[in-house]
Amino acid sequence: MYSVQITSILFFLSVIFSSSLHAQTQEQALDDGVIRILAIGNSFSEDAIENNLFELANARGKKIVIGNLYIGGAPLELHVKNALGDSSAYSYRKVDESGAKSVHEHMKISAALLDEPWDYISFQQASPLSGKYDTYAKDLPLLYTYVKEHVKYPETKYILHQTWAYQHDSDHSGFSLYERNQEQMYKAIVSTSEKVYKWGNFSILIPCGTAIQNARTTYIGDHFTRDGYHLNLNYGRFIAACVWYEALFKEDVRNNAFVPLSISYVESKIAKQAAHHAVIHPYNITLLTDYTFWTY
Repeated sequence: MYSVQITSILFFLSVIFSSSLHAQTQEQALDDGVIRILAIGNSFSEDAIENNLFELANARGKKIVIGNLYIGGAPLELHVKNALGDSSAYSYRKVDESGAKSVHEHMKISAALLDEPWDYISFQQASPLSGKYDTYAKDLPLLYTYVKEHVKYPETKYILHQTWAYQHDSDHSGFSLYERNQEQMYKAIVSTSEKVYKWGNFSILIPCGTAIQNARTTYIGDHFTRDGYHLNLNYGRFIAACVWYEALFKEDVRNNAFVPLSISYVESKIAKQAAHHAVIHPYNITLLTDYTFWTY
């Protein structure tokens, strides 16, 4: 009888010790000085995080790992379908701690969730639907629940990525949902992102849409895309990366010295100002009056 009691006590203590050790391991994994982010996205997440974000972090001595589960044009509805069907549908783009880039095809969401102890996982809607609240309400809770149930550590936090409105003359078919009016599309995106963020499931809002709109108030005008909707490869993408940097690290990106070789000094100043003000005021445009005319 006593031996049974002793065995039970020892088993109980071992469970407690094991749980405590597991919790410590989780905490150490997520608190090792490396910020790990995974986007469940599309080409708009490619524009935002696959270029310049690592370099911005590296310039300030910050360690970061970036993952992007990519399907071009993928809406939340497709991500839900792929998650529930455990589909190997993704191109998994990754930037490791050293800055080395890799691409793994035929990746599942479930596998990517276990690939790293992600600090943050971001969600976004496909750009044509980014201002349609009902599409978020229908699909995002399902995807969010799936991710929370399958992520490596429960301490992972979540990001809502606010995307940008199309160029005024964009020929994208989805632009018709907003009567081919950039202002109407931007206001719908802002309203939707504000409502979704207020659900309380997200730790960070990344207001790329507002940053691009801020930048459009400068002498550059409405020239931040390469095809009417994807960001151009130089200062367009740099703006988005600057927003991600400041929102993630809670550090004024204007103090970051990194500038891509492909852009001018003034373009870099505009990008950083646009991003900084968007993080402070994510739902309102800030006029960048210092850059209304060309400055040298």
